[in-house]
Amino acid sequence: MDKTQALLDILDLERIDTNLYRAQNLSIGTKRVFGGQVLAQAAAAAIYSVEKERHLHSLHGYFILPGDVEKPIIYRVTETRDGGSFSTRRVSGIQNGKDIFILAASFQLKQDGLDHQISAPDVMKPEKLASDFELAKHFKGLMPDYLIRMLQEKPIEFKPVEIPDFLSPIKSTPFQHVWFKYKGTLDDDINTHKKILSYASDYNLLITALRPHEVTVHDVQLASLDHAMWFHRDFRIDEWLLYALDSPSASNARGFTRGNIFDLQGRLVASVAQEGLVRKKKVKK
Repeated sequence: MDKTQALLDILDLERIDTNLYRAQNLSIGTKRVFGGQVLAQAAAAAIYSVEKERHLHSLHGYFILPGDVEKPIIYRVTETRDGGSFSTRRVSGIQNGKDIFILAASFQLKQDGLDHQISAPDVMKPEKLASDFELAKHFKGLMPDYLIRMLQEKPIEFKPVEIPDFLSPIKSTPFQHVWFKYKGTLDDDINTHKKILSYASDYNLLITALRPHEVTVHDVQLASLDHAMWFHRDFRIDEWLLYALDSPSASNARGFTRGNIFDLQGRLVASVAQEGLVRKKKVKK
């Protein structure tokens, strides 16, 4: 299956009633639904309920229960408010009659205002870097199966600036930079680009919180707890974007990570914050 088209397909929700939608899943090699998928699908459901002149500018979501990748997800939209400039929506993602995810989304009419941003970090450009999939193939004979499954070919191409150590944990600083883009070619509909960026934004966050500790993803239980995202400027997800990530804190079995997303011209197009479960696995005796 062409995974680039498969991603577009799962973000095209089936309307089953007013403000009620059904969505299918795209496996990333685990039995659980990928958090970025439910974030993007909930955003899609919210977008359907708002006038086209109002653009999605922020998302705040909570991951409540793990989703079953074998079952469709139902999304219910509540039209909370439509003001003079802003609209607010609430979305619930439902499986087996229970909320597995809840989202608040805000939309705004385009308006003139103050404009500034921080500078993009000066890092190696994507054309000089190998993708995580290429790195995984290179180290395949030495890597455990769980890492091979995680690094399977995806609809998003990722090129890490700091090469990950697949074989042994190394204590490092809680920062990393990753170039990424959608592998296909998209039209100019900004909503499509925002949905796919929402999907991609859930990658690499919690991994950043592991860098100061001598552990790998095999040593800990990782799960997204909540995820916030702000869209600052228009962009194209089918062109290279830079994810500049840092993890200011990890405590009480939780890791907190932030990310700024820049385009090739150095414009800050989006920002992300996430807290997730980072719990050491018990060693079996």
